[in-house]
Amino acid sequence: MARLFGTDGVRGVAGTELTIDLAMKLGQAGAYVLTKEKSHQPTIIVGCDTRISGGMLANALMAGICSVGANAVYVGVVPTPAVAYLTRLHKVDAGVVISASHNPMEFNGIKFFNGEGYKLSDELEDEIQALIENDMDDVTFPIGSGVGKIDYRFDIRDEYVEFEKKTVPVDLTGIKIVIDCAEGANHYTAVKTLTDLGANLVAIHTEPDGTNINANCGSTHMEELMARVVAEGAQIGIAFDGDADRMLAVDEKGELVDGDQIMAICANHMKEKGTLKQDTLVVTVMSNLGLTLMAKEKGIKLECTKVGDRYVLENMLANGYNIGGEQSGHIIFLDDNTTGDGLLSALRLLQVMVETGKPLSELAAVMEVLPQALVNAKVPNHKKESYMEYPRIAKAIEELEAKFAGEGRVLIRPSGTEPLVRVMIEGKDQKVIEEEARKLADLIMKVML
Repeated sequence: MARLFGTDGVRGVAGTELTIDLAMKLGQAGAYVLTKEKSHQPTIIVGCDTRISGGMLANALMAGICSVGANAVYVGVVPTPAVAYLTRLHKVDAGVVISASHNPMEFNGIKFFNGEGYKLSDELEDEIQALIENDMDDVTFPIGSGVGKIDYRFDIRDEYVEFEKKTVPVDLTGIKIVIDCAEGANHYTAVKTLTDLGANLVAIHTEPDGTNINANCGSTHMEELMARVVAEGAQIGIAFDGDADRMLAVDEKGELVDGDQIMAICANHMKEKGTLKQDTLVVTVMSNLGLTLMAKEKGIKLECTKVGDRYVLENMLANGYNIGGEQSGHIIFLDDNTTGDGLLSALRLLQVMVETGKPLSELAAVMEVLPQALVNAKVPNHKKESYMEYPRIAKAIEELEAKFAGEGRVLIRPSGTEPLVRVMIEGKDQKVIEEEARKLADLIMKVML
């Protein structure tokens, strides 16, 4: 069996790739691995985003959890960071989120948090997969009173709202904000939090029907929000993805402010306040070169990891840093939460605006975004890791790297969550890099299909 876990849990089309049987087995194996050292009957919190397949998979997962003697607490539709927080708050043994984040609605995923609210290490994921591959041979299944039970606690999403308000108690009175909730998990929690803090709020895409999550809205489709901010005369627009662990912003002029810029704004403000630990920001290889130049100018050190928020987090934990993230808007404020939290990131950005009195466009100018082109090549999922084994592709990449050496960079990588090879080029001329990225992506698709 190929590795089940990608960069963000187990993900696939619900019903074919991510089946009911697999969800149940993940519940069994995950519960067993994460709670086997416990001397008490363990409890696992389970939440999901708004996808129509969420309830189906949640029930299968919880059946698996209960079959090995653990209890499940189903909290319904909540953001991914809410599950991480509630797992810690209620001192349960683990948390599970059923979500495919920014992916289209037909996809879904299952990702685990340990009792401290952190995503699992590769080693624990491999242990879970090994149990599944061995059909749980070494596990004794309880009967009678030994099986687990399911409790339903749809009310505790408000505990996450209170946590957000307490963590960043910024007064938003008089600030007009447009938010795009992507018909996803933040459609209640973000609206309530920002309204409670006094914002003049315009909320769009807050009516999920199970099939419209991320559909031409949210952080992967910013056009509507950019236009709406200008039309409303708002100071800022905020877009979440389906499970609300990431966010992107729009300034008062309708211009996109991406994750790199948000990190630049917040890290620079933290440094000025003396709260940026070791004066260091953790980013990935996908971050724009403009962020590197800004950091050098402002005396901020950059730590660079491979793509995936889990690798950013590992670096932060290992070295004692407190902010890091990705260009996509997945930002971790480790003093506040154990995973990327879109609402928290939005509040931290709003806090900088309030404390400095500066418009977002002025704050975003702290870094110059260099031209960057990103094109996805759709390939068979089982082949995506082996693109360099094709001589025509390897040669084309080598030629591109030589062409842009000294004036940009070329980064090719397989997606951790989708059947894609991502082609990213940075350089001085937007038209040229877009043409070259498209040509290479077309070649990859042609050769690998």
